[in-house]
Amino acid sequence: MSRLGRFEHYRYIGARDTMTFYDCDDEPQFEELAARVEDEGLLGRNRLQAFAPDTAEEAANRGYRPATTRNEIEANPAD
Repeated sequence: MSRLGRFEHYRYIGARDTMTFYDCDDEPQFEELAARVEDEGLLGRNRLQAFAPDTAEEAANRGYRPATTRNEIEANPAD
C-alpha cells in the first residue's frame, strides 16, 4: 500500500488541475499520481486534494471523476 508523503493517511487523492481522483491502493493509479507529483510539482503548487470521509463517493460529490490510467485507455480504446 503506497501513499504520498503528506497524504499517508488518505486512500483517495484528487488532482485539482484535472479534477480527477486517484485510488492509492490501485498500484497503476498510484504510480501515475506519483509520476505527476514528481514531474508536474503538484504538491508544491498546492494542486492535491484529500477527502473526508476518505471515499470515492465523497470525491465524486466534490466534482472529481475517477482517474483512468494509460493502461486502461490502451486496453479499452474508444470506438
